[in-house]
Amino acid sequence: MDASVTVSERAVQRIGQILKAEPEGTMLRVSVEGGGCSGFQYKFDMEREKAADDLVIAREGAVVLIDPVSVNYMAGSEIDFVDDLIGASFKIKNPQAKAACGCGTSFAL
Repeated sequence: MDASVTVSERAVQRIGQILKAEPEGTMLRVSVEGGGCSGFQYKFDMEREKAADDLVIAREGAVVLIDPVSVNYMAGSEIDFVDDLIGASFKIKNPQAKAACGCGTSFAL
């Protein structure tokens, strides 16, 4: 499986908009932690510091950090931004997920 994580053009644009409103040097951290109704859940945080072993995805003013453990759970995933009738949110299309909850924020491997 390809270990890379990609960010869609829609997500790049939205992350860039969010980071412009934050102090200079702020980045978006995406991580995976235990919990949620399916076993694992994605977490989104604003960070000013990156770790030496973080995966850094930087495009057009959008900077995303992912720690090595989370990268293992997210290998091959795409971070997308969806704006539909039920609201706007970031969605992670994870090919490793065997199940997901109805709201799409947690998953099982």
